[in-house]
Amino acid sequence: MKGERVAQLNLLLHSHPEGLRRAEIARRLGVHRSTISRYIDKLKEYIDIYEENNLIKIRSSEKDENISLSLYESLAFNLSAEILSSNTDFQNPHLASGLRKIAMNMRSYAPKISDNILTLAESIDQEMHKKKEASGKFNAILEVLIDSWVSGKMVHLQHKKDSEVLETEFAPYFIGFREEEGGRNPISVTGRLRHTSEITTIDIKSILSAVILDQTYTIPDNLKPFQKRDSSQSYDSIDFVPLVLKVKEKSAINSFRTLNHTPIRYEKNENGETFCYMEAENSIELILRLIQCIDSVEIIKPLSFRKQFVAMLEKILAIYSN
Repeated sequence: MKGERVAQLNLLLHSHPEGLRRAEIARRLGVHRSTISRYIDKLKEYIDIYEENNLIKIRSSEKDENISLSLYESLAFNLSAEILSSNTDFQNPHLASGLRKIAMNMRSYAPKISDNILTLAESIDQEMHKKKEASGKFNAILEVLIDSWVSGKMVHLQHKKDSEVLETEFAPYFIGFREEEGGRNPISVTGRLRHTSEITTIDIKSILSAVILDQTYTIPDNLKPFQKRDSSQSYDSIDFVPLVLKVKEKSAINSFRTLNHTPIRYEKNENGETFCYMEAENSIELILRLIQCIDSVEIIKPLSFRKQFVAMLEKILAIYSN
């Protein structure tokens, strides 16, 4: 699909299954009404669009799944959505979109509730428009955190803590509301700070930037969301690399002291070669420690990590060979 406006129109119509008037589409896209027909004609090349009672709609296909809720479930959903929207500092466009889809689904058997939900979705849109810049930034960061969480990849965060701006690599474990004193319930992310075993919770509103890294992690099985950890609790951070290193000089292994790793075990083979066995945290710091060893240490296993290490060296060499 070509054209930023056409792509925006596609998203807008999918988010409003009840349909939108041309004037409303123009207002939401920030363009003159006279140009809307051109965008609609272009979008028709890709999806089935039609006009009914002056409303532009996307025609639903047979493969679209319908959600059948009882009247009681519908009302419970309506009330839950209202609580959700009133508890957030910034409204979310995906919430408005989802509400509209469900509202249209219950139109035939619960029209009053459907109207309530459509009104709620509209109020979310209006609130987002009032705080356009701040809301857009918040939701963009939230989406990065969700993508990081779903893909199991670390994320680089820049966030405020008191008056200080901190940078960290972070493994998101949970995203949701956190109860605080005074009845405040910010949307927060709980996870582990890289290079440590520390579990922390960060208010997403305090995050200035978020970038997904090409480093994976795994969520510990015994971790519960948004609980404060006491001294008796222990969480297993299991995103560790089971390293087998061929060691020429044992003193080189001292460089790994600052890393999170399991106890080190040494073995010699029949040729008198020394091998080091340990599980070490999969991090940039691990790469740096291996580079620090120069040729005193060689990665034998796992092969995937050896390839990752070689790729990192090639990137470094490419910078200096230009």
